[in-house]
Amino acid sequence: KLFLPGIATGMVTTLKHFVKNIKDVEGLKTTQYPEVQPTDITDRYRGVHRLTKHEDDSEKCVACYMCATACPADCIFIDAEERFDGYDEKRPKEFKIDLLECVFCGYCVEACPCDAIRMDTGIFSFTAGTREEFVLDKKALMANERAKDLNDG
Repeated sequence: KLFLPGIATGMVTTLKHFVKNIKDVEGLKTTQYPEVQPTDITDRYRGVHRLTKHEDDSEKCVACYMCATACPADCIFIDAEERFDGYDEKRPKEFKIDLLECVFCGYCVEACPCDAIRMDTGIFSFTAGTREEFVLDKKALMANERAKDLNDG
């Protein structure tokens, strides 16, 4: 008895919107995504991750596990190895981020003591055919570049 009036009220509201939209099809606010990209994205919007590099294209990451520790989704996986290039004591042998588990909170960026991970790529929608393609490894993360429009501002 209690839920029937609620259902009826919801159906009336839905019917009103339906009739209004049928009468004014040109007034619908529809964006043809991904052909038309959103224009209201600010510089602070978090995109897909990237690993920063030194001038000689070696990774800045020192495999301190701070980003993985700070991650509430537990989607960052690091396997460290010893480093002999004179920058630091160790580096990540493997560095993986599972974008399907990531909540894009930015805690990993804040936790990194050497500014090795950033979320300023400008890639806001990431599509793939299989689940494995959503797991970005060190090579893919280092290939991501900073968005030019955010850089030139």
